[in-house]
Amino acid sequence: MINKTVSSVEEALKGLSSGNTLMLGGFGLCGIPENAIARLVQLGVTNLTCISNNAGVDDFGLGLLLQKKQIKKMISSYVGENDEFERQMLSGELEVDLIPQGTLAERCRAAQAGIPAFYTPAGYGTEVAEGKEIREFDGKMYVLEHAFMADFSLVKAWKGDAAGNLIFKGTARNFNPIMCGAAKITVAEVEELLPLGTLDPNQIHVPGIFVQRIFQGTNYEKRIEQRTVRERRLEILMN
Repeated sequence: MINKTVSSVEEALKGLSSGNTLMLGGFGLCGIPENAIARLVQLGVTNLTCISNNAGVDDFGLGLLLQKKQIKKMISSYVGENDEFERQMLSGELEVDLIPQGTLAERCRAAQAGIPAFYTPAGYGTEVAEGKEIREFDGKMYVLEHAFMADFSLVKAWKGDAAGNLIFKGTARNFNPIMCGAAKITVAEVEELLPLGTLDPNQIHVPGIFVQRIFQGTNYEKRIEQRTVRERRLEILMN
């Protein structure tokens, strides 16, 4: 079996260059490829088109790339936690394509499955459908959406092995699995990289056939995008 392990994030991102289109997994700040993003900042690549459900926050995740003006276009669904994103979008510095979340996910999955396009009712009758083919099926109108075309998919998993088999943990099992194999090259960073034969085949979420490079990440912060807690009430017990 092919060993897809690379020794570092530098080797994992070999060939990535300015002007590339990237898919980046994660939901909010959960399950984002922290090591890969940090390396992109160091590389200084520019004019990137980034496909990601979120755009990080001002000082973390994709927000780091936005600070450096390395992203030309964001294709996203939920971007409400990033002030710099808002500033660049309103000033016209950043191209933005906002997509219904289910459509975003399906366009990733379609690319993974080799399906060029599909029809969905989401967005019909709104700005989302402008300029797109519309067809009626069984009395209901549908919008034609095309699969994404990306150069690199950068995903983050909990565990993986040398063959690229991946297991995700909790909410990180969102956009990460459907972005595997949805680009020319899929790079997986994992918290724990194990030898072949270690993972239970029944627990694998993404088989290694969808992954070209895998490496073990380090120093994960795993930030919480927005911490919400119940206000503590002080109760005085009277005897």
